[in-house]
Amino acid sequence: MLSLVEKIAEAVLYEGYILYPYRPSAVKNQQRWNFGALCPHSYSLAQGATESWTMQTECLVEGDAKTALAVKVRFLHLLTREVGIPNADFGFRISDASSIEERAPISKSDFQVVPSLEVNGKLLQAWQEATEREVFLPTVNLDEAAAVPQRLTFSFPAVETFEPLIDETNGEAVGVFIRTQEAVEGAIEVTAQRIPGDVYKVGIQILNLTALEDAGQRSRDEALLRSFVSTHTILTTLNGKFVSLLDPPEKFREAASGCSNKGTYPVLVGEEGARDCMLSSPIILYDYPQIAPESAGNLFDGTEIDEILTLRIMTLTEDEKREMRGADERARQILERTELLPMEQLMKMHGAMKGVK
Repeated sequence: MLSLVEKIAEAVLYEGYILYPYRPSAVKNQQRWNFGALCPHSYSLAQGATESWTMQTECLVEGDAKTALAVKVRFLHLLTREVGIPNADFGFRISDASSIEERAPISKSDFQVVPSLEVNGKLLQAWQEATEREVFLPTVNLDEAAAVPQRLTFSFPAVETFEPLIDETNGEAVGVFIRTQEAVEGAIEVTAQRIPGDVYKVGIQILNLTALEDAGQRSRDEALLRSFVSTHTILTTLNGKFVSLLDPPEKFREAASGCSNKGTYPVLVGEEGARDCMLSSPIILYDYPQIAPESAGNLFDGTEIDEILTLRIMTLTEDEKREMRGADERARQILERTELLPMEQLMKMHGAMKGVK
């Protein structure tokens, strides 16, 4: 079972991934990825810094010479999914479709890209999917970081894959999903400064160092394919305690006001009162955020009410559901979960009486 921290981090990671009416043709689902997007440095410069290429977290940690910090940075690495049908001289059946990538040579030129294709009752269209990425810096001693800033570089390679689309009625592979993912690279820098009161001011900076030629002529969608999206940071302290920046003790108020957070903001997460973990999120949260226990699953819109979204999904037409099923696996799961939702679970979303402390 996911921990409280992981549940919140997962909600942040996929906020806005696909929104009601959960169809690729909807305008709101063609203009996505507005949270925590860090584009290549060259693109940021070309846009006059209106697009960010760095993210900075600063927070306070009570501790001593033994205090250390573990840093986990998570983001989505986007990829384009196109629909292709085989050229006349490139036919294949289900017997060899599973090993399509073993056919040599094979390339995008073997297929004709089409706007959409209906397969097995699903309307399949072009779409931007995403791969979850995670970069981890274990146990950075804060005294060492105060003496020498710690830096970790990382990269993820470019990938192109082909997924056959099988017509279940005759075993024919009638098309393919062509998935293309660009390479990205970046760095994480950790600094620390010991200040009076047995407290450290800790800084974490994330930088997108991906090369992008002719950045000034690139569209935002092209830049996003080389960006870190929904970027957020999970901080865990060892032998120390984080200080709330939203409600710091009086003795730390001045130090807390001096923390500079850019494109993100750290809050305490976990069980109420725990101070060993912080989530630095591009979405504004409060200390100890929680997922409503009445929620049946992620709807990718934490600003909406689950009951309203669920009822809206139930009113979709069959054609709208057909498109939703073909969007991707996450959209299909929302639809199936909603269609199978027991009435008692729906009623739980309607409201709950809670005691007031």
